[in-house]
Amino acid sequence: MISPKNKMFRLTGALGAAALLLSGCADNGNEDGAAGEPGDGATQIVVDTTFDIKTIDPAREYEPTGQILVKALYDTLLTFADDDTTTVIPDLATFESNSDQTEFTLTMTEGRVFSDGAPITADDAVFSLQRLQGLEGNPSFLLAGVQVEKVDEMTLKLVTDVPSPSLPAVLATPSCGIVNSKLVQENGGSTSATDSAEEFLNETSAGSGPYILEKLDTASEAILVKNDKYNGPQKPTYDTVILRNTEPATQKMNVERGDSQVALGLSGDMVDSLADNVNVESVPSATVVFLLINADSAISEITASSEFVRAVKNGINYDGLLEIAGRGAAQATGLVPSVFLGALGSADALKYDAAAARTAAEASGAVGQKLTLSFPNDIDPTGLNLTTLAERIQSQLSQVGIEVDLAPAPFATEIDAYRDGKEQIGLWYWNPDYMDPANYLAFGPGQSVGLRAGWPEGSNPAIEALVSQGYTTGDLDARRTVFENWGKAMNADSPFVPLLQPGSNVAYQPSVSGVYYNPVWLINVAGLGIA
Repeated sequence: MISPKNKMFRLTGALGAAALLLSGCADNGNEDGAAGEPGDGATQIVVDTTFDIKTIDPAREYEPTGQILVKALYDTLLTFADDDTTTVIPDLATFESNSDQTEFTLTMTEGRVFSDGAPITADDAVFSLQRLQGLEGNPSFLLAGVQVEKVDEMTLKLVTDVPSPSLPAVLATPSCGIVNSKLVQENGGSTSATDSAEEFLNETSAGSGPYILEKLDTASEAILVKNDKYNGPQKPTYDTVILRNTEPATQKMNVERGDSQVALGLSGDMVDSLADNVNVESVPSATVVFLLINADSAISEITASSEFVRAVKNGINYDGLLEIAGRGAAQATGLVPSVFLGALGSADALKYDAAAARTAAEASGAVGQKLTLSFPNDIDPTGLNLTTLAERIQSQLSQVGIEVDLAPAPFATEIDAYRDGKEQIGLWYWNPDYMDPANYLAFGPGQSVGLRAGWPEGSNPAIEALVSQGYTTGDLDARRTVFENWGKAMNADSPFVPLLQPGSNVAYQPSVSGVYYNPVWLINVAGLGIA
């Protein structure tokens, strides 16, 4: 067990257990082998969600839908049980660490094979982790500062200069999925930025997971089929998993009619009006919806003003946002969500103060000017409509003298402007990449998300010191204090405005069992079964 994460994992585990489907074996009437009681043909299950896929190359993917798929296609060295996220457990390897958590030794599990039958060795693990580092892609920061080296054919070692208590949890993330090194190298793979294997990996999975890829259309659907060579601990029930890109209103109709068996993108309002033949679990999500205010004066002298940041933080009526967020939602008290160690209490949350907002807006020079609020308009994180949210924010800011033009764009277009730090004000969401609060330190100065807000290293030495402590502190109580102090400092002095934690609403047909919400990969399709 990784002690710094005990509190978060107990809560998340309890929520997951609450979501276990224990309903009776209701047949959905599909006689040709769809979800429900198996017919003479192969069984399949249809999961509706809203896509935000850019790639399913494990070393490059970094979006929620990609996490669902990569989790099914690629095993990791370590993992978490579906119904118990309190403990890091072995998957392709076992591990042990030294006392100060700077050296981790992983021993590969004997007999595990890839989908083509090739044995999985330390060479595959070393190549996969070094490739993740070398591509310098969006998830590369997960292993920043980690030295990966082979010890022998079945053993590798990970070494860090500073204590890294979150590293085992990092290794359980889908981005750390282990690829067939020989196959990937034959198709352009390498451990440097010259790697050209992405196209291949978007068409052919090269992992050892319970499923293999049959088809991927990033705009419409992904089809997974059972991996006949899979010899891991979690045998999949369904022969075929179909993941469909479906807007939430259609998701609701599909799951009510039995055209799909699971719907992942329903809003609170939709959940409240679901037909009686659909089960639903609403649990707090670990998604944080936030505003980014660009601190780079080259992007905007106004948004770079600390007075403007203060005006926005005071000018948001957070209770008013909750009115449209729906069932299960809560104000984000800080950037670390409530299910994690070190999350702030309600007393430390940002507060609405219209008078203070107007004063700060005037001091910033924003009054009488027009700024741009950018956001993706074709993605609804956990069912929350970002367009509706952006319109409410626009209205609220107008009341304190800040006028913004809304600039909606498709996710595939806007994601680049966001990651390149080109937005004046951005409305975005953050799903945790691994199950540890250190994940949210990415919002600090000079960190990956901080740079998207034009907030480089050296911008705030006090917060940077807390970032360093957050990454390295192992003692549970000390770690909690560090993250609480970091959260308070970020609320006071960062260019980020935490807004909401949407509820996680999972609707499903009673013919399906084994549905668990997970903060990182959302749902484990290989764990779905027939009730």
